Amino acid sequence: MTTPSKPGDGRLDPSLSAIMSERRQLINLAYRLLGSLADAEDVLQETYARWYAMSRQQQEAVESPGAWLTKVAGRICLDLLGSARARRECYVGAWIPEPLPDRTEWIHGRSGDGTTADPADRVTLDESINMAFLVVLESMTPAERVALILHDVFRYSFAEVAEIVGRTPAACRQLASSARRRIRDSQPPATPAAQRAGIVREFKQAWEAKDIDALVGLLDPDATMIADGGGLVSAALRPIEGGEQIARYIIAIAGMAPNLTILERTVNGQPGLVAQHNGVTVAVAAFDVPGDRIKCIWAVRNPEKLWPWAVGPQH
Repeated sequence: MTTPSKPGDGRLDPSLSAIMSERRQLINLAYRLLGSLADAEDVLQETYARWYAMSRQQQEAVESPGAWLTKVAGRICLDLLGSARARRECYVGAWIPEPLPDRTEWIHGRSGDGTTADPADRVTLDESINMAFLVVLESMTPAERVALILHDVFRYSFAEVAEIVGRTPAACRQLASSARRRIRDSQPPATPAAQRAGIVREFKQAWEAKDIDALVGLLDPDATMIADGGGLVSAALRPIEGGEQIARYIIAIAGMAPNLTILERTVNGQPGLVAQHNGVTVAVAAFDVPGDRIKCIWAVRNPEKLWPWAVGPQH
């Protein structure tokens, strides 16, 4: 997993360099497993707390600090995934993973104090964090999710995955295989990025123009829109089904917020839209565009999930 550090060889301080160099790996792992940057940061803090709770002698006895940290973080995530299902039963409305901005716009810390985020804490944007993929992960068992992400995304062997999941390597192989089938069954071939961006841009323009016919033409007749307000702001509590129904809904939103500004932004590595009201981000929308029409829109309104987007470029 990680180049082992040899106790006493003087080349690597396991309490500092080897440990802190794992931060980005751990935040990337935890976000993909949990779908929440806030929860991923909590996992990071808990993992390091457990490391520093050990004596120096215990730390130096760890052959590979990176492997140790990954194992601990993976187990914490596994426990959180188990309890998340119960928590989300109490969640008001639909739960959508936290949307991530492009790295160039990742400017605020979790505290919202305007400080620049540590580059080591930025999540690498690739296909394994697009919203459609993360939503499919939500349908998996915690063990399936951990096995798939650790093996297919982070390239850990099934023997290493087994140590984290607490099952045999053969069982972990089966878990990952089952998870892959879920993904294949739910995700059609991807539309080229430029085509996706063009469709999202047309959607933005039609929304701004309140052109319901243009919106309907861009939406699949069986499209779905899912909103996440978390009970903190107004949002549709149930999915909105059908292209025409979605078009009418978002036109109504535009009518209720005349000062709404719609911006094209990268959301989880894909073309998306950000809505700002009086300069404050109030919604982030991710799109699933499997062909030449929009199949699904995920609109995150919950302000607790929008802290990385609190303030951004206004152009």
